Amino acid sequence: MRRYGLYDATRGLTTAVAAGAAGVLLWLATRVGQQTTGRFWAEMGIVAAAGLVIALAQTTTGWTKGLRVRMSPGTFLLGFLPVLVVAGWILMATQPGHGWHEGTVASWSSSIGVMGLVHDLGLWHGVLAFGLGLVLGLTFDSVPALVEDEAVVARREAVRTPATAPGTVATTDDSRRAADDPLTAEREAAYAAEPRTVVVGPSDETQ
Repeated sequence: MRRYGLYDATRGLTTAVAAGAAGVLLWLATRVGQQTTGRFWAEMGIVAAAGLVIALAQTTTGWTKGLRVRMSPGTFLLGFLPVLVVAGWILMATQPGHGWHEGTVASWSSSIGVMGLVHDLGLWHGVLAFGLGLVLGLTFDSVPALVEDEAVVARREAVRTPATAPGTVATTDDSRRAADDPLTAEREAAYAAEPRTVVVGPSDETQ
């Protein structure tokens, strides 16, 4: 309990706050109603947001353990998109009135023989919308923060900082001058070893 005390307390409080926020959103959804197609989709959007809040509450508490939140592309593609297609199909086929593509989706459902199933599930509009938001929230997870390997960091610092004597600070000019000293000494020695000649008489330029 001592080891996970902060995590458990934070998760409990976050869950309670999320549940309260989801309850407020569900109450707001009841105030919108389903009298028209626009109101229907607005209500479904609010209910889906309530499900999203509940799911994110279980993910965002990872910061107490040094974790970061990210979206999982694989979960989004393989988990959320199929649910979006199925739930969206049912909601579109059973929306009130003659909404957006309602007749087309209902006709397709009848053609493939699933209209009865679509009608039965369509009685639970709010559950479908809430579950859709919940699954969207589950595409987020907590993973350990990226920590760079200590050996890589030490190697980079060694390359970036030249070796110097204890208590001294080497600058870029000092390092370049120290690298050029052997070459300069070799050139001076070669120049000193060359024989010296003296030209006697008029030079070619005066003739």
